[in-house]
Amino acid sequence: MNGLERAISEVGGVCNLARKLDLHHSSIILWRKNGRVPAERVLAIEQATGVPREEIRPDIFSKHESTGVAA
Repeated sequence: MNGLERAISEVGGVCNLARKLDLHHSSIILWRKNGRVPAERVLAIEQATGVPREEIRPDIFSKHESTGVAA
């Protein structure tokens, strides 16, 4: 399960995630289709769901960034 799918699961579905982010559910569906969450939405998803940013977008966030541990 990728980070977006886990975030969707954590809040109980696409519509619930969209509500938490104050977005239309079609945005979440588009991210799912494209296989990528926009970088500017990652931190809000992390805050709303508890899914770590490096799991949502591992291509731009490393585990060290979210934990504050020096690389």
